[in-house]
Amino acid sequence: MKKTLFFYLVLMCCTYMVNAKNIDVYPTNWWVGMKTNSIQLLIRSTGEAFSSDAVTINYSGIKVLKTHQFSNKRYLALDILISPEALAGTVLIETTQNGKKQKISWPLNARRTGNGTEYAKGVTSADFIDLIMVDRFSNGDPTNDRVKGMRDQSLDRNQMYDRHGGDLQGVINNLDYLQGLGITALWFTPVMENDMMNRTEHGYAITDHYKIDARYGGDAKYKELSEQLHKRGMKLIFDAVYNHFGLYHFLEQDQPENDWVHRWPEYTQTNYREQPLFDPYGAKSDQKKMSNGWFDKIMPDINQDNPYMANFLIQNCIWHIETFGIDGVRLDTYTYNDLNFANRCNAAILNEYPKMTIFGEIMVHGVANQAYFEQNNIDTPFKSNLPSVVDFQSLYYGIIPALTQPFGWTDGVNKLYYTLSSDFLSKNAMQKVLLLDNHDEPRFFSVVGENVEKQKIGFQWLLTCRGIPQLYYGSEVLVKGFKAPDGLVRSDFPGGWTTDTKNAFTGKGLTEDEKSTQDLVRKLANFRKKSSALTTGKLMHYIPVDGLYVYFRYDDKHTIMCVMNTSDNEKEIDFQKYNERTDGFNSAENVVTNEKFASLKKTTIPAMKMWILELNK
Repeated sequence: MKKTLFFYLVLMCCTYMVNAKNIDVYPTNWWVGMKTNSIQLLIRSTGEAFSSDAVTINYSGIKVLKTHQFSNKRYLALDILISPEALAGTVLIETTQNGKKQKISWPLNARRTGNGTEYAKGVTSADFIDLIMVDRFSNGDPTNDRVKGMRDQSLDRNQMYDRHGGDLQGVINNLDYLQGLGITALWFTPVMENDMMNRTEHGYAITDHYKIDARYGGDAKYKELSEQLHKRGMKLIFDAVYNHFGLYHFLEQDQPENDWVHRWPEYTQTNYREQPLFDPYGAKSDQKKMSNGWFDKIMPDINQDNPYMANFLIQNCIWHIETFGIDGVRLDTYTYNDLNFANRCNAAILNEYPKMTIFGEIMVHGVANQAYFEQNNIDTPFKSNLPSVVDFQSLYYGIIPALTQPFGWTDGVNKLYYTLSSDFLSKNAMQKVLLLDNHDEPRFFSVVGENVEKQKIGFQWLLTCRGIPQLYYGSEVLVKGFKAPDGLVRSDFPGGWTTDTKNAFTGKGLTEDEKSTQDLVRKLANFRKKSSALTTGKLMHYIPVDGLYVYFRYDDKHTIMCVMNTSDNEKEIDFQKYNERTDGFNSAENVVTNEKFASLKKTTIPAMKMWILELNK
């Protein structure tokens, strides 16, 4: 009898102390010493349903505030408060599942050092960003090209919408090239797990916010890349997606409730129109369709009015910054989010990381439309706190028409002048991210009719205008392509695969035009690093005359004169016309060609040419 009782007590004790299996906690960990210390844990059983909402934590410095139940009994939400006195360690969360008490180990870590100095440094006008699609850049580890158990097993470089095998090891292998090109920050399209059936190369249909995709090398390789970048003084930008996730995300396949994404009686797509959000005459139904409609049938539209979903997203962004040492955050499809949620999220990030740079994808038409979604000088009922944007206006209504339209009162390079003149709407135009192309836009080389000189003018403008310049991988060697029908806009970087006959990393097989364009970017980007005028200086420009556009970047130490001739004829440059900025200087040197101008009198610039002149006393 005594033996029987003893074995019964041992069995009960083992049942009580067993670590819970098939239970996940989100966030997967947190840190001591964070300003963000009121956390909502989402606890999910991937096995049996919870039979009780009884959850306890016996850990010094952690207080359980509230437990939330859902109609799906496999989920619980737990509000906790982490006191400043709490120490790093393993927190045991005790739950009851089918009458059995189980313990979940949840890490509470010491946070990384160097907030604002070693990471979360922010991205500024002194930086030069390279936007890279990891799957299309370089295959550094062929063993992860396919991962057993994942839905998308495609691997065919001849098919533009299949996977091609690029990974984070491929990026690490080529950091010398990127840094030598003058790049200071890397922004990747999302690298989180995309366990979808197909079209997973772009990364925007996330299926697990807390996993780096194994086909890119997983969490460990992403951490290694971050460490390598920071050792070089470079920065890492995180692409956050709040508006939608992939259809196979566990929060859609196994919903806690039916209102974590926007539901419609039948499939309803967004109208892709931002105007109803600020139009004084707009219809509420149009506004709802814009914000709550789905991007695609495979991308459920997230309901950010749901407080649990909102907490999940905000905590996840902070988790990524702290876990991987992020320096800047790019926010995808910003205009489609609930804007009050977006303000709350921006505030939470900046509260924890005051030097963090946040810039939103505002793919709209019209400078005022764009300004509405950023910190602005407009008197409107809604005020955005978004610090910066991707400046599509200077692309659509600036540099593209400048190089593709004949000059006119409102056409050609005048459009670029008008667009930049509207910077008074923005709080901080120097934080706008400039671009010539990206993963959603046609390659600039194709847009300008594969004209090499126009491509070079585009790069010279990109690296001398106000704001933060952003390169799209491969454009420096004239990669071309439109979005449709072939999708070549997302072509592989030449030399990223061992079988490539052309290698842009080494120069092997490049044409003279490709080499000269790459050399221009490299030379100008590295010159820019040392030029206070180009990185932090003011901008002054003059009204374009007959296709000739002149602007200056300057400060007390340095003056750069930029002359863009967009006409079909050579143009005279009379330096005295610009004496507000040229007075006191007596010579100049072309930064790109090293041509010297012994005096600042009159000269001529050839047709369709741009000069970047460093003025000297």
